Amino acid sequence: MNFIISILFSGIVVSVLVLIPWVGVAAFDLRFLFGVVVPYLAMAVFFIGMVARVIGWGRSPVPFRIPTTAGQQFSLPWIKYSKIESPKGNGGVIIRMLFEVLLFRSLFRNTRLEYRRLANGPKLDYEWEKWLWLAALMFHYSFLVIFLRHFRFFMEPIPGFVHILEKLDGFLQLGVLPVSGLNVPSVFLTDMLLMLALTYLFLRRIYIPQTRYISLPADYFPLFLILALGLTGILMRYFIRVDITAVKTLALGLFTFKPTVPEGIGVIFFIHLFLISMLIAYFPFSKLVHMAGVFLSPTRNLANNSRMKRHINPWDYPVKVHTYEEYEEEFRELMIQAGLPVEKQPEKVEEQSEETGEKE
Repeated sequence: MNFIISILFSGIVVSVLVLIPWVGVAAFDLRFLFGVVVPYLAMAVFFIGMVARVIGWGRSPVPFRIPTTAGQQFSLPWIKYSKIESPKGNGGVIIRMLFEVLLFRSLFRNTRLEYRRLANGPKLDYEWEKWLWLAALMFHYSFLVIFLRHFRFFMEPIPGFVHILEKLDGFLQLGVLPVSGLNVPSVFLTDMLLMLALTYLFLRRIYIPQTRYISLPADYFPLFLILALGLTGILMRYFIRVDITAVKTLALGLFTFKPTVPEGIGVIFFIHLFLISMLIAYFPFSKLVHMAGVFLSPTRNLANNSRMKRHINPWDYPVKVHTYEEYEEEFRELMIQAGLPVEKQPEKVEEQSEETGEKE
């Protein structure tokens, strides 16, 4: 039942985010607010938040070598060791980080525990989550290509790599009608892959009981936000046409810090811009910040050389201690009154004991 509440809450929040620019632009004509002020505020929050997070990670003490390893460590010369899984130097760490960042290698090897009921009794089994890895790869690379394609709105002239990406992305020529007079844009493959991957990631959170149990609104909200962002982008490209020239004028003005909001831009564009602004502002405070965190993770960016090199804790400064002798010296009388044993009796008690012994 909790997952339904999380889904409803996230869906309502995203719906409200869609309605805010819709009402603000259509009813109150707040084009400058949603076209200039909100994007600049979002970028300011993003940069300040990311800098604060990175500084916080950098100040966190990592006194020990704690790399995640899945292979033989370097030991004797005649024992073959895993240069990538258990690197002994920075070269292996760089290669491992490249595999992690570009190919999601740890996610590729991820497994899920499954409880299966078979004819001969129950059985615990491990299943390779290859579809999760594939969906994550599709989502991230599709998002990256879409982000780079948007450079056509921020640069003049348009960079050459943008034209190459557009040709490769639309090489299937889907949607192009061989009819004169009709200007139907081709369907970009990454648009479809992005929506497909997001849909799979959402359905997976509902279908798998273990994942559904641990899912929170913070897990559903980014999915719904990016889904709404992709949907508005698809609507603008294929169904609800906007003035591209005016959009590029606005984008160039924002990029060159000479903002202007030309007339003729539809409401759907301001909804799209507001959603991307909210995603940018939300980024440093969400789980999406793993994009930067993976580079500062001590389980990934450290070499496994603890047996070859002694690592001294730089934060292991002298600590003032209170020994038991000092503790007893301070609280001896109170300890005796409470009936607690002490190693050394008070001087008066010792003198009285000596006098009593002499009289006897």
